[in-house]
Amino acid sequence: MKLKRNLNFIEVFCIAVGTMISSGIFILPGMAFAKTGASVFLSYLFAGMLALTGTFSIVELTSAMPKAGGDYFFITRSLGPVLGTVSGLLSWFALSLKTAFAIIGIAEILYLFFGWNLLLCAIATTVIFLLINIAGVKESGTFEVIIVMLLLGIILFFLLRGFPEIDILKFENFAPNGVSSIFTTAGFVFVAYGGLLKIASISEEVNSPKRNIPLGIFSALFVVTILYTLITMVTVGTAEPDTLRNSITPLADSAAVFLGNPGKILLTIAALLAFISTGNAGIMSASRYPFALSRDQLLPNFISRVNRRFHTPIMAIIVTGVLIALSLLLHLEVLIKIASAVLIMTYILSQLSIIILRGSKIPNYRPSYRAPFFPWIQIISLILFIFLIFDMGLVVIMIAGGLILLGVVIYLIYGRRKFQQQYALLDFISRILNRNFASDNLNSELKQILSERDEIVFDRFDHLVNDAVYKDLDHCLNKDALFEVIAESLAEKTDLPRAEIFKLLQNREAESSTAITDFIAVPHIILEGKNLFEMAIVRCKKGIRFSDEHPAVRAVFVLAGSADERNFHLKALSAVAQISLQADFQKRWLTARDATQLRDLIHLSERHRH
Repeated sequence: MKLKRNLNFIEVFCIAVGTMISSGIFILPGMAFAKTGASVFLSYLFAGMLALTGTFSIVELTSAMPKAGGDYFFITRSLGPVLGTVSGLLSWFALSLKTAFAIIGIAEILYLFFGWNLLLCAIATTVIFLLINIAGVKESGTFEVIIVMLLLGIILFFLLRGFPEIDILKFENFAPNGVSSIFTTAGFVFVAYGGLLKIASISEEVNSPKRNIPLGIFSALFVVTILYTLITMVTVGTAEPDTLRNSITPLADSAAVFLGNPGKILLTIAALLAFISTGNAGIMSASRYPFALSRDQLLPNFISRVNRRFHTPIMAIIVTGVLIALSLLLHLEVLIKIASAVLIMTYILSQLSIIILRGSKIPNYRPSYRAPFFPWIQIISLILFIFLIFDMGLVVIMIAGGLILLGVVIYLIYGRRKFQQQYALLDFISRILNRNFASDNLNSELKQILSERDEIVFDRFDHLVNDAVYKDLDHCLNKDALFEVIAESLAEKTDLPRAEIFKLLQNREAESSTAITDFIAVPHIILEGKNLFEMAIVRCKKGIRFSDEHPAVRAVFVLAGSADERNFHLKALSAVAQISLQADFQKRWLTARDATQLRDLIHLSERHRH
């Protein structure tokens, strides 16, 4: 059963914002301040810029493949099932850890106000979020919008009241641990930007993904990076350094300075809203990873079961809840470092994926957004991400390495015998070695994904294209030789004499040239009979001579129908015209491998469908 596309732009934006503005800003600034001093706001800004370099690639890949599991799905389809399994499990762990981080924050606040047991509060909160997510993604998305709007309102109030109260002298000891600490602390707070991956993981449930995914992710990242930078500036400029260095409620302590106790309570409420937002959206997005792995038969099939009433992956949500509950037992700083390291590794694999997918030149890889400055941004960010991981210390590297090893073992034990999907790395290697040992099933899968993304519903012209005669000629010829080839093919389909069809083609060409550009010609003839309509599609890379004006036509669409099909004849002519006017039509036409890829090119072109 498919997941429903229920999320619009505002819900995508709020889910991304809500999953970023949480523990990463309501708890981490105190710990980060202890590492780098007053310059901590630059660490948040630098981490946001790093996240942007990775986001360029993630948005391109997600816009091309809006499927559940997000980065797992496109890493599997580009780098293969081993790295795909590793990536899916890493992302699942990372987002589950980040969600556990938020749930701990909720439990801390409940303990502060009511003195309730931390672990019991955290487990009860996890169960409540599980029930909300099982009830439906639309309900969860609406809940997210309400929470995030309240949260943003409180944050804006905090900034407006806080900026006039900033004491510039508190920035004198700007980087007591050296300038390098600014960059290493950026790796520590990188987990604060983990919400961007969550949108990729639920992309299959986003309406109009071509528009809403790029717009939602980029706008959320821009807003959150600016807010993080401004919030940490106000916090450092108002709170006492000794208080901030040891605080796990840094914003509330800052608000107490210029707003008194009511301000502290207000920011504590904001923190609670942020943790609720992250906990809810975190379970929603993290659960899509085991769902996607199971759907690809890399985990047991029962995990991809979809509830018939709510259309939600109920077993994947429950399994994710169990993982989050176990994560609650980890030490807080270890939890943060592991989550950041795993997220950075996911960004590294995403950068490699876009390099492989573009290099493989798979025809049906058609993102609605393309990352700029390819491949330089990907290469530079790869170097920076690797540096940040090594700077986190041996313990974190060993734990992350253990998770990678676990992913490889799970693939070897369970997925190796069942996963049959082709991946782009094979095409990439084929191009380098000039050997065609890659199959076409990835291209077919991408065609299906694009049809769903663009909501393409086949019309009569599409079915005509499926049934058309295809000729791929590898030598130069003139129009009469071409008409001989076409007449013979159409005679077999219509039971009309070959000579009659040849004569009709010649007579039509004598009236006026059917070559409408230097690249394309559309010969069209009227046949005797009723309810007849056939099509022949010819590619000749070396060119067909139609006239002195059009000496090398490379694409020919022949339309042959009876007089009673005149209306459809006009619609078919219009469809051909719209397809041939696409900006990249000529390049795709000449690089298509075979008739299947030519057919895909026609089906996936933008045009008005009847």
